[in-house]
Amino acid sequence: MRSCKTLHVISAHAEGEVGDVIVGGVLPPPGDTLWEQRAFIAKDETLRNFVLNEPRGGVFRHVNLLVPPKHPEADAAFIIMEPEDTPPMSGSNSICVSTVLLDGGLIPMQEPFTDLTLEAPGGLVKVRAACRNGKAERIFVQNVASFADKIGVSLEVDGIGTLTVDTAYGGDSFVVVDTEQLDLDINEANAKKLAQLGVKITNAANEQLGFSHPDNPDWDHISFCAFCGPLTKTETGFKGRSAVAIQPGKIDRSPTGTAVSARMALMAAKGMMQEGDEFEAESIIGSTFTGKILKHTKLESGHPAITPQISGRGWITGIHQHMLDPDDPWQEGYRLSDTWGA
Repeated sequence: MRSCKTLHVISAHAEGEVGDVIVGGVLPPPGDTLWEQRAFIAKDETLRNFVLNEPRGGVFRHVNLLVPPKHPEADAAFIIMEPEDTPPMSGSNSICVSTVLLDGGLIPMQEPFTDLTLEAPGGLVKVRAACRNGKAERIFVQNVASFADKIGVSLEVDGIGTLTVDTAYGGDSFVVVDTEQLDLDINEANAKKLAQLGVKITNAANEQLGFSHPDNPDWDHISFCAFCGPLTKTETGFKGRSAVAIQPGKIDRSPTGTAVSARMALMAAKGMMQEGDEFEAESIIGSTFTGKILKHTKLESGHPAITPQISGRGWITGIHQHMLDPDDPWQEGYRLSDTWGA
């Protein structure tokens, strides 16, 4: 077999959401900071196209690139590549990266707990992994500062009418919709409808509401639509089902760690959750993340925020070598509207 490019990948998923990890074959992108490296990958698109486009990728796939950390406190660093975005942070992907680092032997595992610090483009992420018999069984991620943006604002959506929505940030930016406004349950049968409607709502929110991170003006759009089902009170807080629509049109199989963080930030801003309270989030396939408000804090700009923790499970699904024959006519792959949308 001949190849002019060979990438070494350990594939994984976190509570159902694919988050592959590139462990070799790619030099670190240029940039003095992880954010600059992220920006280069997003603008250049060469690596994104190679791993996310068909025939190697697909709309269901996220891929993380391991790079040497820039921050002296970090044990490892990663850049997240999603179908349409190269985001600051991702809960499911951080769980996948942690699982690969520990189960794959890249970072020594200690039982019963291994503590490490990851550097994401959005900031440092503290991780505690519960480990047993050589397996990282559950990953606890202290996420970046998360905050409510707009609460209870009107949004006009073609074919739907007026919705009342919130916007928030949990490591990525969301428009949040209560499903009681829609005649649409969060279940597997409605995945396609939710995905298509979510893209429409996200686009409308970007046009009408917009978003700008107070400390990072480079992040100036809403990435996702989070459909949130009714809440049930528990002894430790709340539980509820949700579904996040990801551009260009798929539903996250996991409960989406950044959405859990954003939803807890909204509940904190509304006085529903306090420090120490937990939120059990269930995905469209029935998998769960557990969120917890560790403390109230503020952004550098002074905007109120919370420090959230999310936890979930990850599993390695395979080891791959992605290759490129120099005669392959589709060097950067391709996307078709049957799965990628218009």
